[in-house]
Amino acid sequence: MFSKIMVPVDLAHQAKLSRSLDCAAELARHFDIPVIYAGVTGTAPGPTGHTPEEYTRNLAEFAAAQAVRSGISTGYHTIISHDPRVELDACLLRATEELEADLIVMEAHVPNVLDHLLPSDGGTIAKLAKATVMVVRN
Repeated sequence: MFSKIMVPVDLAHQAKLSRSLDCAAELARHFDIPVIYAGVTGTAPGPTGHTPEEYTRNLAEFAAAQAVRSGISTGYHTIISHDPRVELDACLLRATEELEADLIVMEAHVPNVLDHLLPSDGGTIAKLAKATVMVVRN
């Protein structure tokens, strides 16, 4: 049914990703397919890496740890953006195409009043992606 899962991850908020990580791992085991963790970073130093290369190493370590923890095949895909917050949705949509992922599993917050003013990333991805999107509420 599915051949590859992409999971967008924010390495700065790993503790808030447990539901989507567990869901993706369960689906990967069920369909015997790999999970690719996609992360978007900028070129400026940040809490998840001082350089894009350091961020990529951290993302690779995260993917390897998920493989061991969940017993699944994993990979990683780093996306470098000039402004990750503004370009996040477009970067993730492009990555889905590049990776040929046909299922996206992503974490989302419980809706609140701010969602009436600003679109949610999960909602935007679900609306625009060609792949199936599963938005997992935290």
